Amino acid sequence: PFHTTTNRLNNRRSRYEYGPAHCRSSRLFMQWLLWVVVVAIASYLLGSIPTGYWLGKVLKGIDIREYGSKSTGATNVLRTLGKGPGATVLLVDVLKGVAAVLLTRWLYTLSTVTIPAGTTLQAWVPWMVTFAALAAMFGHSRSVWINFTGGKSVATGLGVLLAMCWQAGLGTFAVFGVLLATRKIVSLGSIGAAIAAPVFMIVFGQPLPYVLMAIAGGSYVIVRHRANIQRLLAGTEPQIGQQASEPTAEEFSAEN
Repeated sequence: PFHTTTNRLNNRRSRYEYGPAHCRSSRLFMQWLLWVVVVAIASYLLGSIPTGYWLGKVLKGIDIREYGSKSTGATNVLRTLGKGPGATVLLVDVLKGVAAVLLTRWLYTLSTVTIPAGTTLQAWVPWMVTFAALAAMFGHSRSVWINFTGGKSVATGLGVLLAMCWQAGLGTFAVFGVLLATRKIVSLGSIGAAIAAPVFMIVFGQPLPYVLMAIAGGSYVIVRHRANIQRLLAGTEPQIGQQASEPTAEEFSAEN
């Protein structure tokens, strides 16, 4: 009886001591998960702002997705609406990527922020920035506001690179500029820049999450250019200043 009573007391004490700690751990996990969800939604919504679509509606009352390459990106806006609107879309789309990264960094300066146990804020923030960058890029190409259509995430991808590591961003932009200047084909410059982005992240000694983001984001940009790659191989991809032909059903399906 003595041992039985002692065991019961020990069991009760163990449950009492374990209970609050377990509840606190669960609460911290839920708080950490909430921060991840907030970052994902905020970054996605920033990236999903359909700048090109809205300008088409405001300036000419058209749906930009029914013209040219059917993309809402700066290149199609340039060809359809002109230089001013094209430059505006380019700038805003870059700023969307910058904003997603800066917002994430700011959120993780708040005193209420929660991070996984066993890690530090300095080690965790690059992973969340990477997550936010990819969410913004996905939002640009799959905007909730226009039935999950959009652009090819090039400008927004440049924005996140500039915000994550401006040296890598400028290097990537330089590759795009050189290819555009020498070959006069925007898609070729975009694909070249997507390939170069991880290299610059490594050259400038960026953390592993940033390198992985450049690889994943660059791969996504290339996948979004599948139809352009087909036209490049066929020698039918238009140069800058030339009107893009209407994509075939197969090309449109590949891009979407």
